[in-house]
Amino acid sequence: MDNYINLIKLSVGSETMDDLVAWQATKRAQTPDGLPRHVTRMWPKREAEILNGGSIFWVIKGVLTCRQRILRLDEYIGQDGIRRCAIVSDPELVRVQSALKRPFQGWRYLKPGDTPPDLPKGRASEEPLPIELNRALAEIGVL
Repeated sequence: MDNYINLIKLSVGSETMDDLVAWQATKRAQTPDGLPRHVTRMWPKREAEILNGGSIFWVIKGVLTCRQRILRLDEYIGQDGIRRCAIVSDPELVRVQSALKRPFQGWRYLKPGDTPPDLPKGRASEEPLPIELNRALAEIGVL
């Protein structure tokens, strides 16, 4: 049995993985020490399992595309005074085998057995397929 858990999240507003990279490079999307973070309203109850090797898997335009290793969960207090969770991740985005995902709200837990494999190192630097082709191939089970 695996002793870690992953998260899955829609990358709202991203058209491509490059858009996610560009967003994470902005000051607003970074911690004071320069690491990418995603601020969310809910604090994961399974924090210890997440921090034991979990990643955040990103869904872009309905396709699970990449992941980032989660480094820590930071408390973030917004200007409204509400406590939130900042999911702080490794800056490296790892491309994964594409998988279709329906829209959902917030983040969800993703069991290690349900995660797509990372692309082999040689394929990770290839240009990604166009979104429509990627989706069509995933729908028929090729990807």
